[in-house]
Amino acid sequence: MSTLLDEVIAHLLGIEIRLLACQARLEAHTDPEALHDLRTTVRRLRSLIRPLRGLPGVDQLEEAAKGVGQLTTPYRDREVLAAHLHKRGHHALAQRRVAQMKGVYPQVAASAELARLVRILDGFPRFARAAQREKLLGGLHKRVDKRLGKQWRQLEAALQDPGHDRHRLRLLIKRVRYAVEAYPALSRASDPLVKRLKQAQGALGDWHDNWQWLLKVEQEPDLLPCLPEWQAALVEGEQRSDRALDKLLAAVKY
Repeated sequence: MSTLLDEVIAHLLGIEIRLLACQARLEAHTDPEALHDLRTTVRRLRSLIRPLRGLPGVDQLEEAAKGVGQLTTPYRDREVLAAHLHKRGHHALAQRRVAQMKGVYPQVAASAELARLVRILDGFPRFARAAQREKLLGGLHKRVDKRLGKQWRQLEAALQDPGHDRHRLRLLIKRVRYAVEAYPALSRASDPLVKRLKQAQGALGDWHDNWQWLLKVEQEPDLLPCLPEWQAALVEGEQRSDRALDKLLAAVKY
């Protein structure tokens, strides 16, 4: 148990360092990937602590991570849309979205949500060690292994559902994939299976982007010229994601 806790704490310290680096990059607005890296780091944190639910201090840490995710989602969506519009030659539309991001990065860096997450994360290792001394972490290895197994079973069941929900599958795949990275010693995934997870996540991500952009046309009518392109891309994305999901299911069942 202590070995697993040592690994978790080491992983948490690495995440804290990455969070602080992302915060500094956002404050200085040094590069266009800072917000994306922040969100990826928070996602990895949530995947690490999800199997620890019910243990002292985990709920507070998870809630703080969720708060940063909710704060940054609309900003990241705007970033992705602007990059897509530039790529497709809709430069005026893209620039309007870029202009809307003015001041956002320092604002996120100085946000109460990010400050709270860093503060709770910084204190969590000491909290976990205290819980260990009080013998509140018994059966940690078994608990984590059981939770990871449940995630895989949920994913397999969703993949086999003929009426599967692509939104839910996308979240389940992300959860499993990042859990594999968080707990490699307990991972049930071979390298080929991890590859299938990444492919399915990418295909569903592309589909999800087009689905979101089609919804945006209703609130942002200047995007109307993109409507036919996105409608066609959505159909193609559904077909591509279904193929990727079929391959993932075959790999999971193997």
